[in-house]
Amino acid sequence: MKGRNVSDGRVIRVRGQVQGVGYRPFVWQLANRLSLRGEVLNDPEGVLIHVCGDALNAFELSLRSEAPPLARVDAVESTPFRFTVTPTTFRIAPSRGHGAETRVTPDAATCPACRAEIFDTSERRFGYAFTNCTHCGPRFTILRALPYDRAQTSMAAFDMCPACRADYQNPADRRFHAQPIACPDCGPRLWLEIDGQEITGDAIALAASRLRAGEIVAVKGLGGFHLACDARNPTALAQLRTRKRRPGKPFALMATPAILRAHAIVSEAEFARLTDPAAPIVLLRRNGPLLPEAIAPGQPTLGWMLPYTPLHHLLLEAFDGPLVMTSGNLSGEPQVIANDEARDKLARFADAFLMHDRDIVRRLDDSVERILPSGPMILRRARGRVPGTLPLPEGFCAAPQILAFGGQMKSAVCLIKNGQALLSHHLGDLDDALTWEEFQNADRDYSDLFDHHPKVIACDLHPGYRASRHAAQRSAAISAPLIEVQHHHAHLAAAMGDGGWALDLGPVAGIILDGLGLGTDGTIWGGELLLGDYLHTERIAHLTPAPLIGGDAASREPWRNLLARLDAADLEADADRLLAAHPVALLRQAAKAGVNAPLSSSAGRLFDAVAAALGLAHGAQSFEGEAAMALEAAAEGHDAAPYAFAHTDATIDPAPMFRTLLADLANGAPVGLIAARFHAGLALAFAAPARALVETGRAKAVALSGGCFQNATLLAACLDALDGIPVLIHHNTPANDGGLAFGQALIAAARSIATPETR
Repeated sequence: MKGRNVSDGRVIRVRGQVQGVGYRPFVWQLANRLSLRGEVLNDPEGVLIHVCGDALNAFELSLRSEAPPLARVDAVESTPFRFTVTPTTFRIAPSRGHGAETRVTPDAATCPACRAEIFDTSERRFGYAFTNCTHCGPRFTILRALPYDRAQTSMAAFDMCPACRADYQNPADRRFHAQPIACPDCGPRLWLEIDGQEITGDAIALAASRLRAGEIVAVKGLGGFHLACDARNPTALAQLRTRKRRPGKPFALMATPAILRAHAIVSEAEFARLTDPAAPIVLLRRNGPLLPEAIAPGQPTLGWMLPYTPLHHLLLEAFDGPLVMTSGNLSGEPQVIANDEARDKLARFADAFLMHDRDIVRRLDDSVERILPSGPMILRRARGRVPGTLPLPEGFCAAPQILAFGGQMKSAVCLIKNGQALLSHHLGDLDDALTWEEFQNADRDYSDLFDHHPKVIACDLHPGYRASRHAAQRSAAISAPLIEVQHHHAHLAAAMGDGGWALDLGPVAGIILDGLGLGTDGTIWGGELLLGDYLHTERIAHLTPAPLIGGDAASREPWRNLLARLDAADLEADADRLLAAHPVALLRQAAKAGVNAPLSSSAGRLFDAVAAALGLAHGAQSFEGEAAMALEAAAEGHDAAPYAFAHTDATIDPAPMFRTLLADLANGAPVGLIAARFHAGLALAFAAPARALVETGRAKAVALSGGCFQNATLLAACLDALDGIPVLIHHNTPANDGGLAFGQALIAAARSIATPETR
């Protein structure tokens, strides 16, 4: 072909997660292997290839089948192309264009090759805490704009030395166009700091020494600061809890695989999750030498993660033991990311700071996950998982760009574009002023970064949520329709979407159990059996409402819910006996008068009531879900007959359950057995009518969603009761309010593309 002025070839578009993952050098190597000519480049839509030669079919097939480990290829689109001048080589061309139609790669844990380098004394990156390549390292946390080039990241501040530039420019090197490439001569620097003064010496060794001495060290990581201490040292743990004013909420742990296996039972599936490039925290059962109870009081599982940056690998190697690695933040506030911010906010917590000078562009908490017999469950979707996208179920291809704003708690936003949903990282509870500011920043950030121009805005039905008010303002500002979505309908849609339920597959029975959400009748819902699809929903049954005595205080103090439930079951004398230390008479008057005591069908508050009855929740909860977690932990290992709930018309009444529960308690039944009977009874109370909806043909499947389904015991009991019925559960999105925006976006999309007949 050489010497001709025109040549037949192909232009190939590769879409997906194909930037910042070594995809262009992979294409270059593949083309040279097959003796092809042309070019490959990045642009706003992904990767673009112009190619000619004799092995084009094999080339196209390999673009997907041999892709690099971090690549996620959504589509390979090919059309004929005629070169006006025949290329004689295959080259990597400069990036073109602006905007964002492609996916951004999440931050990825250190790959085996880079890990080997930092412990190899013959390598020039030996001991270097910022070693990375195209198969690992920071991505989303350093990215300022697309296309993903070094100039658009926080690595722009570091000029490459000649050796790094040679690696960067060599297509055969695994660091070819690795934007965060660095070495000790030209990259970010690490130091240990005390009282604002840098301490001379090896920062890693100094930090490890202080950790061994029982001190607390603030460690700057990928998406923010952690507070680290020796997980084996009860005094250090107590000090950390006192300083953070965090009396009971579990701490996360970090360890090498060998140390982790010494303290936890790890299945193959769990270890695969731990070693995934996302490197999440994974809940694992305790085992081996017991670590102090103060890490996670009363819990049979601990949250573990492996080191996911070279800094973590080096620190753990030097320390030689498990470390607590908990978020560096004031209680309720977002994680600290900037050096000066850390000095200001974490000085009261930390004895020393392990700092570096690479800016964190985007704060990301660690993702939290668990593996159950039913599959993986994501409790918090954050670092390593975002901004990975979720494919929309079949039937949504015509959906316009949509922006959904989620709820008030565990907030997240969701964008729909090009047949994909992008569910943001966990942002937190919007009652906190700084979290609210972070939420607004995330809205701007995601919209700018992904060149998103919504045609429809979606939000929760509750007009008082900050997210809902923000949605109304955004809708008015861009003259886009605002779709208000009932809270539990959004949960239902999120579970359907996570399960890939197609738009036209028909209605689903939804068992939605959570804390609370505004219902279409103006009351507070939370224990619901719905029948619906992405467009419509019908309330089939619900827990008998009880007053939330004291309003928001009922969410903090479980005994208030016990009072309400026992009084509703005509068990006032038992309430007087169990709650003698509380102002029962005064609260009864408030409830009777309807003063700050709205009625609610909340399943979350029912869990609180049962935990209080069993003596598992005294006073106020120190963190959300504390009482329910204690109840789940108590039920561990017990196989018991379910308590009976009464079914009357559209209500599921727990009154009979409480009568039997108190009788069991009076007869000296073990607390764990009672807790197990409650879980089994609640599951059956909802599963039986849900099964009936499927068996009578009104529903095609059952979906389980809402924060209560983070409870593995409840989830397993529901799945057992629904055996033989198609069931949709959350695997890729949180069942809690962290998945709410995804459900809202799907409902808005369905309504946007619905015909008058389907509406």
